[in-house]
Amino acid sequence: MTKAVGENATRSRDARVFSRVFFGSRILLLILAILFAPASAAAASARDAAKGNPRLASLQIEIWPEFDRPAAALVVLRGEIAADVQLPVAVNLRVAAASGGPTAVAYSAGSGSNLLDLKYQRKNAGDFIALKFDAPGRVFHIEFYDPLTTSAPGRSYTYVWTGDLGTDQLRVVVQEPATASDFSVQPLLGAPTMGEDGLRYRSAELGPFQAGKQLDVKVRYTKTDARTSAEILKPVVADASPQAIAGPSKIELALWLVAVVAVLVFGGIAASAWWYRRKSAPEAEATDAGFCRKCGAPAASGDHFCTKCGAPLG
Repeated sequence: MTKAVGENATRSRDARVFSRVFFGSRILLLILAILFAPASAAAASARDAAKGNPRLASLQIEIWPEFDRPAAALVVLRGEIAADVQLPVAVNLRVAAASGGPTAVAYSAGSGSNLLDLKYQRKNAGDFIALKFDAPGRVFHIEFYDPLTTSAPGRSYTYVWTGDLGTDQLRVVVQEPATASDFSVQPLLGAPTMGEDGLRYRSAELGPFQAGKQLDVKVRYTKTDARTSAEILKPVVADASPQAIAGPSKIELALWLVAVVAVLVFGGIAASAWWYRRKSAPEAEATDAGFCRKCGAPAASGDHFCTKCGAPLG
């Protein structure tokens, strides 16, 4: 009987241990589910957004921190729909909700063609704003501004491409802000090159990128000038105030007026003298030569016969 009691006690203890282990495992699974729920939801959302989306021949992501707005990074998405996709086609993608939505959505028939405004639909989707539009052309162009903290000289910004569209070629271009130093970007891009606008750019071809795959572009730099790159590079405009563009003084105006009057007076006198000499010259010649006694016509010096009637002179 003592042996039976001991066996029962052992089984009871084992049951309690198993219960505790089972309960602890359930708690651990619950914690892991909570931790990975956002990532799973994001992945599922990316897959849902990618469903039915066309494949892109190329996608270029451009990031311009503090370009023309303080405390913001301008993000430009330039996508070209694959040639075998029939147009028009519906496109769905997301931008960060913190951006407030796109400032421009446009399309064109192809690379190098003029961009035209494109109507789109938007819908709040948690941390994102879902955009939907029907692309009538191969190329679409989207711009929006992402918030960027500039309260300290050391600044950082991360753009997240959610992988809403798969692309055969993904290219990333990052613009360095004017006067920035210690600039770095992940993933590693090429060596900086100088653009026509006087700013440095880093870029790299990242190859094909499948739909649903996320890409984080992390930018870090130091900047103490609160002005945007556009303000720093803006050419100096001359002051157009009356003090900056001063007119002639009163003395200068008086001298100019005297000079003009003198020129007019002397010019008038010279013209009058010339006209008087011209008018009086024939009369003097006629007076010196005399007149025809027969018809009274004036005769020039050296004439022997009247030019009017032919009578001899002298």
